[in-house]
Amino acid sequence: MTALIRSKAALRSIAALGLAALFMLPAWLNTYAQASPFDALLGSWRGSGQVQLSNGRKERLQCNVYYTGGGAQLGMAIRCQSESQNIEIRSKLSQSGGRVSGTWEERTFNAHGSAAGQIGSGKVSLRISGGITGSMQVSYSPTRQNVSISTAGGGLKSVSISLSRS
Repeated sequence: MTALIRSKAALRSIAALGLAALFMLPAWLNTYAQASPFDALLGSWRGSGQVQLSNGRKERLQCNVYYTGGGAQLGMAIRCQSESQNIEIRSKLSQSGGRVSGTWEERTFNAHGSAAGQIGSGKVSLRISGGITGSMQVSYSPTRQNVSISTAGGGLKSVSISLSRS
């Protein structure tokens, strides 16, 4: 009889723990779901693509991209090389509620300015202004990324690169 009472008490304890875990699950899922979209980009990426200069010339690119920060802040460094050009774009971005804003600079063409746009599920869309105006689109998954930059003004017309985690 004592063993039966102990096993019923043990079952009640296990049931209570299971019930407590079940009630805590929505809070855990809510915390997980609120992870920043920037976090999926963090780390090193490598790939290739193409640059088109304002004179119409197109060249193949080899690129390394680095993202730092996390949460509401993202630092970005894109370094690409072609046969005649180096492209080095740096940016510092902040996000809040799907809106993104920050600054950028391109060191080879000596241009800098501001960036503003949106971030959503697997995509960042930015308008860039300053020494060069244009747009930047980044679509990403945990292992792949595509970056497309279009500009007006300056010597650079567009950049298109495909990347994977390195």
